[in-house]
Formats: sequence, structure tokens, C-alpha cells
Amino acid sequence: MARTSWFDERAEHPVIQEQITKLESFTNAMEDGVVSREELKRQEERVTAAMKQLEPLLSDDVHTYVTSVLVEMSAYNVMRLLHELHSQHARKAFSTE
Repeated sequence: MARTSWFDERAEHPVIQEQITKLESFTNAMEDGVVSREELKRQEERVTAAMKQLEPLLSDDVHTYVTSVLVEMSAYNVMRLLHELHSQHARKAFSTE
């Protein structure tokens, strides 16, 4: 299987976010613009299953690095979501429409 790079062609920006648009579970959840509790639960189950498959394959050193990346990515995703929500709120507050 060919490896899909985690970065753009200049290796400056991660492109993992772009890969989510290829996940059927994600696109189905986004269809109505609302993520239900059940959709969130099923996504957590998929993440947990993938992590359980991956973890035993990792050496201790690689496990440390992957853990760090997962934590940083999770923090980034929360920060990005909050930033986008704040930006949308500010746009609505100052909209002249």
C-alpha cells in the first residue's frame, strides 16, 4: 500500500485534516450540519479501535512520539474549533446584514 504523506508538497503544513473529507462516517455526520451524540460515540469507538490495533505494534520510543503527536493534534483540533467558533461569533456580532 502506498504511503500518503502527512504534509503538503513542501512539507510545511499537515494535510491530515484534508483526509477527513474521505471518511464516510465524517461526511455522513456533516450532512445535516449537526453531530449527534450517537455519531460522536461511534467516532470515538472507531478511534479507540484504531488505537488498540496500533499500540501493540509500536516500540516504546515510537509509542512515546506517537502519543505526543496524538496529544498535540487533539489540542490543535480543540484550539482550531474554538478559534473558528469565535471568528463566526465575531462575524455575526459585527455583521451589517
